[in-house]
Amino acid sequence: MKQILKGSALAVAIVATCCGSPAVEHTDTESPVAVEVQAATLGAIEGRINVTGVVMPAPGADWVITAPETARIAELDRAEGDAVRAGDVLVRFDIPTLASNVSGRRAEVAQARARVESTRAAVTRISGLVDRGVAARREMEEAQRDQAEAEATLARAESDVEAAAALASRAIVTARFAGVVARRWHNPGDMVEASAADPILRVIDPARLQVVASVPASDLPRITVGRPGHITGPGGTTVEEVTVIARPAQLDASGSVAEVRLAFKGSTRLASGTPLQVSIVAETHDQAVLVDSAAVQHEGDEAFVMIVKDDKKAHRQVVETGLTAEGKVEIVKGVAAGDRVIVKGASGLPDGAAVTIES
Repeated sequence: MKQILKGSALAVAIVATCCGSPAVEHTDTESPVAVEVQAATLGAIEGRINVTGVVMPAPGADWVITAPETARIAELDRAEGDAVRAGDVLVRFDIPTLASNVSGRRAEVAQARARVESTRAAVTRISGLVDRGVAARREMEEAQRDQAEAEATLARAESDVEAAAALASRAIVTARFAGVVARRWHNPGDMVEASAADPILRVIDPARLQVVASVPASDLPRITVGRPGHITGPGGTTVEEVTVIARPAQLDASGSVAEVRLAFKGSTRLASGTPLQVSIVAETHDQAVLVDSAAVQHEGDEAFVMIVKDDKKAHRQVVETGLTAEGKVEIVKGVAAGDRVIVKGASGLPDGAAVTIES
């Protein structure tokens, strides 16, 4: 409850007689000082971390396409903003060396198989000779060793042909997931390198967007997965609810900020790359003693409020403060719910100043 306390300043007067008699000093008198008060209340208060962030695709929903090796782009008909479905052809490369490489590897497999068959036949033949005492045991061991080497060569050749075929299949790139083309760097006919520094297309899934917030290292311990928050878009026109879903387990010693990921509670119309203001709830204190922030004064490291008691005087009360939010301050120690604290006119007010309370 807000009340107005009214009064005037203290005065000391020295009165002298007209006939030259000694001056008479009047005693100090007090008159009420005009202030406003509010009663401390019990309520919930939230500690928030306010940082900047940006809309980004979730892990696995962002794909940058590059060439498997130096190649020419034979087909690229998707423009920025185009929607794609899973399995759609996005890029086709012209890489003649890939096809010839597969053919060469398959020829090696055929040769290795022939050698395996030959060595197996030799082992069978020598085994019969050994049984009849015509061939020595040493010849049998050499034949078995040749067979083992041939089989190992065949296994390597088959592995090489699988790798070559997998590489050749990358000459045609199809969409891994449904999404949109977020960026295009090249055109058909361009020569491209097999490097992350020479990308061709970027595809993202707009249905799996998140917020990546940059949180100072000092505030990272206050971030907990599952905590709620909200984001504000450019110009303050968009406000949406979010939830913390991931935070670094620890911060690199040289890092000053950490990336914290938050998920939208529903679908969003914000585009990837949109800058945001992010507010994350770090702590919630229920049944906290709350006063108006205007009531709290500071003197050095000490915080205090002025309380009006039943004696109708203002009393200086040192307090320990907690969370601050939305114009309210949590008082951890020094004030109880119902105490009337001065919220206006307390600056410079001496301890014990008289007040008059008006309803």
